[in-house]
Amino acid sequence: MGRVTLQTIADHVGVSRMTVSNAFSKPDQLSTALRERILAAATELGYGGPDAAARALARGTTGTVGVLLTGTLRYAFTDEVATNFLGAIVDELAPTGLALTLLPEGYREDVAPARDVAMDGALVYSCTPELPALDVLRRRRIPLVYVDQNPAPDVSSVNVDDRAGARAAARHLLELGHRDIGIITLSLTGPHGVLLTDADPPAGDAHVSTQRLLGWTGALAAAGVRPRIIRQHHCQVEEAYDAARVLLDRPDRPTAVLCFSDAIAQGVVHVAEDLGLRVPADLSVVGFDDNPLAHRMRPGLTTVRQDLEAKGHAAAAALTAAIAAARTGGAARPRQVTLPTELVVRASTAPPPQQRP
Repeated sequence: MGRVTLQTIADHVGVSRMTVSNAFSKPDQLSTALRERILAAATELGYGGPDAAARALARGTTGTVGVLLTGTLRYAFTDEVATNFLGAIVDELAPTGLALTLLPEGYREDVAPARDVAMDGALVYSCTPELPALDVLRRRRIPLVYVDQNPAPDVSSVNVDDRAGARAAARHLLELGHRDIGIITLSLTGPHGVLLTDADPPAGDAHVSTQRLLGWTGALAAAGVRPRIIRQHHCQVEEAYDAARVLLDRPDRPTAVLCFSDAIAQGVVHVAEDLGLRVPADLSVVGFDDNPLAHRMRPGLTTVRQDLEAKGHAAAAALTAAIAAARTGGAARPRQVTLPTELVVRASTAPPPQQRP
């Protein structure tokens, strides 16, 4: 048998081609019995379904939205903050029938997912402002929503109040009596893995890194405390281990450490254990995000909670609204959403050793 088409099935069942088409795309137009008879015939004849590219062309829509990530796709499956955020997006998109496509920034000139993948819109998630793939998406003029990005007046954005959350974490340590405090943060610019006292965020850093550093250092400066800062490039436990070793393996180590993420905090706790330091008796540690890792760590990690479910739902809702407006030839009014954070105090923080009975 040659190529099976809608007409092949129509001739086999004895109905029109449009009736067969409706069985796949408009099932409410047919009786249940007729639709089941058509689908059974399609299966018998080996028909795989309507051509996806042709349907997209006819509808003027792909049924897919992208998520642009900085770095590799592996991050989306191994980082618990990313996986929970993406899971919330999927839940929000489920009733719309839209599928999710992950877009890495691309590594070769001939492989550029942001340029080549058909999509109705995209979420730009925690990317650097100069990312080439972001420029590609802008030039395509598809609906965009920024997440954990610098807000733009013409694009909807969803952020958490990173600066307020970091400020609360720093004030918590100050209230406990700490005055010698270290910070391990993310930064795309060097130097990495060395002690710094320059508290100003480097130019061109990502939005989240900048806001958290401003929150920490602002609260500490108000108390006359000058922290020691170490930058690392990726939010990985292994890299955090090396950074924490530089900060803690010295006689004048700090009594507390503020960490960009819970994963980095885990690396700090590992180094403390290897150096024979007790958390929090000898060292207090504070994370950020309150991902499931913070609950599993022992002692439980003091951290700043961001609502990943709310962030994912808000981002997906803003994007579907922008896509719906674009389909009617209009433009959705940009939404600027900032979600609150909450300090969660657990057992990894305590007064510094010299202030305990």
